[in-house]
Amino acid sequence: MDTESAAAGGPDEGDTGVNGPAEANGPAEAPAVAREIFGDRFEAAVRYTELLATAGVQRGLIGPREVPRLWDRHVLNCAVLAELLPAGASLCDVGSGAGLPGIPVALARPDVSVTLLEPLLRRTTFLEEVIRELGLDNVTVQRGRAEEMVGKIAVDIVTARAVAPLERLAGWGLPLLRPHGQMLALKGDTAEQELEDSRAALAKLGAVEWSVISVGEGTLETSTRVVQVKAGESPGGVKAATRRAKAARAGRAASGGKAPERARGGAGRRRR
Repeated sequence: MDTESAAAGGPDEGDTGVNGPAEANGPAEAPAVAREIFGDRFEAAVRYTELLATAGVQRGLIGPREVPRLWDRHVLNCAVLAELLPAGASLCDVGSGAGLPGIPVALARPDVSVTLLEPLLRRTTFLEEVIRELGLDNVTVQRGRAEEMVGKIAVDIVTARAVAPLERLAGWGLPLLRPHGQMLALKGDTAEQELEDSRAALAKLGAVEWSVISVGEGTLETSTRVVQVKAGESPGGVKAATRRAKAARAGRAASGGKAPERARGGAGRRRR
């Protein structure tokens, strides 16, 4: 997504349709490796890239200069994150923006339940339209800020790309994890330094293990650098545990004392 904070909010601009006119210079042809990564969903991945190059640019979600390198720099760079996901996992993409990395991951891994969490209406509208057009039945869109979702979303994996510095991102993302879940943050060349600067904060947030890893080696020309943060029994630390308990009590009270049914990947409406 773009560099706007996942916790930010603001007015929404007028939108053009998801099927708006194509840009003069469209995305490059799909690399051969894309067929290997996306399998039966290759054509959907091609269509998603086209939508990023048209409506994504028109709505300000993707910069025009990024169009010629959408495949290598954005779509495939995100899709290889799927290598790290266990079978049948639930995932929340925090500050999803244009759907990166959440939609490429969902395309590459139909078995993974993906929630795209985004606070801005114009972006969630775009995401819903894309999901509907691509027919992604393993993806949900949820509008909101990550800090508002503690106790409402509980997933195995949290992802984020170009959202915020690692320490702040961990404060938003780790509380959304189930015990022993993990956060995967795409960080590029800043990964090691951000991790070094965030060690104390990660420990306070209930993380028990962290490292910088590369995915896509041997598949992409340039592998993807990821900060992997594994949580312990209490993801997000004491404050998050307190907020989850408070949300659970409120849910029981609203349901007349019965435990509310928990959505597998999040609180949003599933698109089919």
